[in-house]
Amino acid sequence: MSSAFVKDTDEMWLRDIAPTMDALINYLTRENGGLPITEKKNYYNEKEKGEVFKMSNGFEYIIRENKWVELD
Repeated sequence: MSSAFVKDTDEMWLRDIAPTMDALINYLTRENGGLPITEKKNYYNEKEKGEVFKMSNGFEYIIRENKWVELD
C-alpha cells in the first residue's frame, strides 16, 4: 500500500484554521482534549485595531490578515 495518502500527523496550527468563530471554538475544544471552550466576551481593541475574543480557556484571540492569532 502506498503511503502517499497517509498523513504523518493530524496536528493543526491556530494560523491554519478558518477565520470564523465556529472554527476557533472547534480548534480550541480539540486542543483542550474535547472539553468545550466557549466565548466569554468580545470587544473592539483600539490598539490592536480589531475585535478581540476572550475565550473560556483564559486566552484572547484576534483575526489578523485573515488568520487567528493569540494575543500576548
